[in-house]
Amino acid sequence: MSDNWNEPESSPAEKTELISKPESKTEDKAWKLVEGLAEGALKEQRRARRWGIFFKLLTFTWLFISVGLVYKSANPTVSPAKTSGSHTALVEMNGVIGSGQDVDADTVVSGLRAAFKDKNTKGVVLRINSPGGSPVQSGYIYDEIQRLRGIYPETPLYAVIMDIGASGGYYVAAAADEIYADKASLVGSIGVISSGFGFVDAMEKLGVTRRTYTAGEFKAFNDPFQPQDAEATERWQQSLDTIHNQFIDVVKKGRGDRLKDSPEIFSGMVWTGEQAKTLGLIDGLGSTGYVAREIVGEEEIVDFSYRLSPLEQFAREFGAGVSATAIKLMGGDALSLR
Repeated sequence: MSDNWNEPESSPAEKTELISKPESKTEDKAWKLVEGLAEGALKEQRRARRWGIFFKLLTFTWLFISVGLVYKSANPTVSPAKTSGSHTALVEMNGVIGSGQDVDADTVVSGLRAAFKDKNTKGVVLRINSPGGSPVQSGYIYDEIQRLRGIYPETPLYAVIMDIGASGGYYVAAAADEIYADKASLVGSIGVISSGFGFVDAMEKLGVTRRTYTAGEFKAFNDPFQPQDAEATERWQQSLDTIHNQFIDVVKKGRGDRLKDSPEIFSGMVWTGEQAKTLGLIDGLGSTGYVAREIVGEEEIVDFSYRLSPLEQFAREFGAGVSATAIKLMGGDALSLR
């Protein structure tokens, strides 16, 4: 008698199906896993592509804005307060003079042009608070003042020195009809400076060898890691003396007979306002308000100064910072009237 009467025997097809079903489920799970991984990778690629496009657009936008701000700051416009009557025009010159510095010649010149052009301007006050800076930028402002005074001879320009009007700051002031300062102001410092460092002995002690390749005999004359060359130093001193003489000529031309005949004036020494008046470096003691009220005769002051916005300042300093870093790495400072 058979023992499997209550459980019929499976057919060969059914046996095959029973055996293959577990394998089919495993393959299905594996396939779904592969599909999930592939889909996830595709989504990740799309996400990365979108972020890449976003950052590229952001970089392009930043560059576009930076270029626009640099262009705008290089071609500034001045929008002074509207006035209904005559006034004394004010232009500020506050800080170190130089491209990318607190005082940029373009901004000062733009303010001066607008001040002179205004038909209600009875006199211009250039308020100076500067220790000096670039001789080129200082010369640019000086030359423009001379040109504007020629175009508008009926409009006087007065320089008012605040805390300090030294070196390049005084160079610019010398272009004014008259110069005023406070009794405690620092005035003068008519000289030129170029400074740096020398690390030759330190390198010898450390056993470091400097390798410099140049085309031009004096190209690396200011290299702080090499000994000074006597001939190059002499030639550089001649350049400094030439610029100093240019400075002296500007002061003598601007001050004329008011300047006391004393070689100390051009020694690079800085003087107080009281001492400067005695030496003929300034015409009197007084503030901006005093000059507007008592000298110009128009107490109302309208500010024609052009001031950079924070974004414009950043855009301008971005380029200047590169050259400044390079100069510092070479161990020297730019030539300056300080």
